Amino acid sequence: MGGKRILLCIGGGVAAYKCLDLIRRARARGIAVTPAMTRAAAEFVTPLSVAALAGEKVHQALFDLTAEAEMGHIQLSRAADLLVVAPATADLMAKMAGGHADDLVSTLLMATDKPVLIAPAMNVRMWLHPATQRNLATLRADGVHVVGPDEGDMACGEFGPGRMAEPEAILAAAERLLAPKGRLAGRRILVTSGPTHEPIDPVRYIANRSSGKQGMAIAAALRDEGAAVTLVTGPTNEPAPAGVSLLRVETAREMLAAVESALPTEAAIFAAAVADWRAAEESGRKLKKDGSGAVPDLKLAENPDILRTISGLPPGRRPALVVGFAAETNDVVENAAAKRARKGCDWIVANDVSGGVMGGARNAVSILDASGREDWPEMGKEEVARRLAARIADWFAAETASC
Repeated sequence: MGGKRILLCIGGGVAAYKCLDLIRRARARGIAVTPAMTRAAAEFVTPLSVAALAGEKVHQALFDLTAEAEMGHIQLSRAADLLVVAPATADLMAKMAGGHADDLVSTLLMATDKPVLIAPAMNVRMWLHPATQRNLATLRADGVHVVGPDEGDMACGEFGPGRMAEPEAILAAAERLLAPKGRLAGRRILVTSGPTHEPIDPVRYIANRSSGKQGMAIAAALRDEGAAVTLVTGPTNEPAPAGVSLLRVETAREMLAAVESALPTEAAIFAAAVADWRAAEESGRKLKKDGSGAVPDLKLAENPDILRTISGLPPGRRPALVVGFAAETNDVVENAAAKRARKGCDWIVANDVSGGVMGGARNAVSILDASGREDWPEMGKEEVARRLAARIADWFAAETASC
């Protein structure tokens, strides 16, 4: 990474102190850091500390006569290979989404033609607020890359999503954006992963044994090929790969909404094991046994069919390549072929889950498309993901060559 330069835009949040470690790590890897700070950021970390670690002047004032005589805000944004916003506060994200440029940092972000990576950090309620989620969707649509936020204890005493990603994760995401691009560079790809949980009452839910391992591995492999990946995942203990835009959901209906919000993309890989049914009516209280042996009359409703919904979108809205997964326990290839025809997807990845595939580390799959069937031997899920990412890259290369 020697010779690369990051313009680090530090926002005004408690997590600003983590930027000191981020700067130290970046410089240790040969990446130069030019720091810019909002006025509020200086309330949390001193410009002197930032300058000492960066080995460069901290830029704070938009109306610096010396710098602006040389169009400083333009030169700062153009001289960097990547802009990193950490912490990206709710206010900074709103400014970016709205195109505001009323201080140095927001002006730098408007004046750049380089990639932008944000590391959101804020109170859990601010993060979950509809306005912040709208701004996030706008920024993603504008091509802004996102790392985090993580879930955990907050300085305010609450718990949930909103903690800024750790410096190592931010740097890993930055390095991927700075690295030579893979064959999928410039491609936006959606991946779904994990199970969904469909609530029955406040303590019970309908689910399945999916761990999310395969979907997470696919997202990482596509990222490594240079794609800008949006990962929509149901509840899972698997760590999400750094350098992807992450959307966490619980239910099938939430997953469909998240998928639709991430469009348009050029490809969509539906590896999630979405529950087919949900409770028609969720009880607001825990269902109790009454001692009579009577079983609750649990009525089920069909969940939305995410794969069929996206496969059926009109041209211009539908991804050019839609890949589904078929987890089968018998007549695997035959059932998968029927599912591909029924759902309208381009490829279907068939796998036999009658053993320990769900939650396990290995998989054996067959790829079915319009030209036939391709059987792969059993291998680790990471290797399945790499081969699938390579196949997708080959498909796009062939499509480009035929145009």
